[in-house]
Amino acid sequence: MLKYTLIPLLPLIAFVINILFGRNYIKDKAHWIAVPAVLGSFVLSVSVFMDVYAGNVINLNLYTWIVSGNFNVPIGFLIDQLTATMLIVVTSISSLIFIYSIGYMHGDKGYHRFFAYLSLFVFSMLILVMANNFLLLYFGWEAVGLCSYFLIGFWFEKKSAADAGKKAFIVNRFGDFGFGLGVILVFLTFGSLEYVEVFANTGSVLGQTMNILGYEVDTITVICLLLFCGAVGKSAQVPLHVWLPDAMEGPTPVSALIHAATMVTAGVFMVARCSPLFNLSPDAMTVVAVVGGITAIFAASIGLVQNDIKRIIAYSTVSQLGYMFLALGMGAYTTAIFHLYTHAYFKALLFLGSGSVIHALHNEMNIQKMGGLKKYMPVTYWTFLIASLSISGIPGLAGFFSKDEILWRAYTGGDLGKFLWVLAIVSAFMTAFYSFRLIYLTFHGKFRGTHEQEHHLHESPPVMTIPLIFLALGAVGAGWVGIPPLLMDHGDKIGEFLAPVLGHPKGEGTHSEELFVMGLSVLIGLAGIFTAFIMYLKKTDLPYKVGSAFQPVYKLLYNKYWVDELYYKTIVKPALIASDKIFLGFFDGRLIEGVVNGIPNLIGSLGQRLRKIQTGVLSHYGIIMALGALVIIGVMIFIK
Repeated sequence: MLKYTLIPLLPLIAFVINILFGRNYIKDKAHWIAVPAVLGSFVLSVSVFMDVYAGNVINLNLYTWIVSGNFNVPIGFLIDQLTATMLIVVTSISSLIFIYSIGYMHGDKGYHRFFAYLSLFVFSMLILVMANNFLLLYFGWEAVGLCSYFLIGFWFEKKSAADAGKKAFIVNRFGDFGFGLGVILVFLTFGSLEYVEVFANTGSVLGQTMNILGYEVDTITVICLLLFCGAVGKSAQVPLHVWLPDAMEGPTPVSALIHAATMVTAGVFMVARCSPLFNLSPDAMTVVAVVGGITAIFAASIGLVQNDIKRIIAYSTVSQLGYMFLALGMGAYTTAIFHLYTHAYFKALLFLGSGSVIHALHNEMNIQKMGGLKKYMPVTYWTFLIASLSISGIPGLAGFFSKDEILWRAYTGGDLGKFLWVLAIVSAFMTAFYSFRLIYLTFHGKFRGTHEQEHHLHESPPVMTIPLIFLALGAVGAGWVGIPPLLMDHGDKIGEFLAPVLGHPKGEGTHSEELFVMGLSVLIGLAGIFTAFIMYLKKTDLPYKVGSAFQPVYKLLYNKYWVDELYYKTIVKPALIASDKIFLGFFDGRLIEGVVNGIPNLIGSLGQRLRKIQTGVLSHYGIIMALGALVIIGVMIFIK
């Protein structure tokens, strides 16, 4: 029991120590507390993974958390194949990001606070993935949201960072409201919040309906859609995707942690964990798949024309998460988790690589002001190239195996699947294009920055480059545990491992169709890379000509479909007006202030009038007393 408890407890202890003693005592040595803690969690997670791989699944209740009538919720952990996989992803990626942060955050005045928040973030995500009931899941869910607010707005003295932190927190309230209702409905429907009890009794509520606004709707479908609302917010799916690109205002290691190992992966994990519920609702599954497919192409198209190095990678994350939800909606849960697992390594590598570039250029993020960095930063370049090849789906790298599996599941998913497959294929071309547009503009050609920047160009220190190398190994090798059976008999080890929890549906197509889908996805990726090569290395005037010829389309993509502007006009501005005119102006300014200040003013005014009867003349006081006595006698007579 101690081993399982220590996995989340070690980062929590590191948070407590750094937040209490960091400012005055630990200061710039905060990493000596945080890094060993997360490394300890990683070692224990590997041990737990081996236990589960040997067939030992644990459902452990530590103590009773809440008891109220029939409402009984424990603090407990469910350590199965899904949890074990997530533990490896979270702790391994976090460990490398923590080490990288030592170099990246060196000299920052909030150094101890940064490592404290980072440790709390990891603790929250570990609780989320280890929970054995919906309420503890909800605790971890909200805790990662809180930590994202702390870390996105870490440099809170910078207005854009403070605004981005608030935006992430507020946008997630929309999704989390639905998620909270879903958790409540789970309890009302099943009488329990523990996974084992809920999933074991799904058959008993199959076909049960509930009345909503006069319509009879399937209860399981409502539960699934409400839970999915939370996933849409947390994992930045359309239409609640707008917070994630702005989250780039936080330090780069935070971006890597949010995008690769925590926060945004929570939605994918939650839907996979609740697969016994989603399997019973084809309508909910369709919604998940369609939202995922639309998000994949929507975000990828925006990434085509952006110039901020971190925002390009951020839109890439939104798009890749769309792939995962597409797979979830097609019932390919193991495939979605497989892509989550491989994506964690190459996406963390992309962000930390971009951080290395930003570090060398003294916080410059515009790729149009970079160029030629390959000769100055060879380690960053080659590791970044590996990550870009991986996300582009080039054979032999991790991204190829997991992305190809998603495309195959979509292709064999009927008419809807074929439509989503087309969206995914187009998205794959865009992904390869913008990934190598970033490579060519950043690392190739001539340097386009200032002479001062060029004079100080250098490779990042080993404490930053060594994590890049380890992540590059993951970006290459992580996918080899999921080699499709078409290429190797008994090669799909991760599918076999996750099958007891998530199932492992097989594609219904032929081997020739699977080879066609696989070959086409590779050609599409190569076509995207080649197109970027022509436009940004060979014919460098071509991007301007294309942008001019399709100016309306370019503006649409560059301005991110004006979704932020739409939300500002329809939600933010009316809310601000209502706050200012109604809540502040009327309720607070007139009603509340009227009561708070009006009563004392009334008493003061009455006192001023009563003061005039204090004349000091004895006969006046006698008359008043006589009149008072007469009033009292009259009232008594009237009552009788």
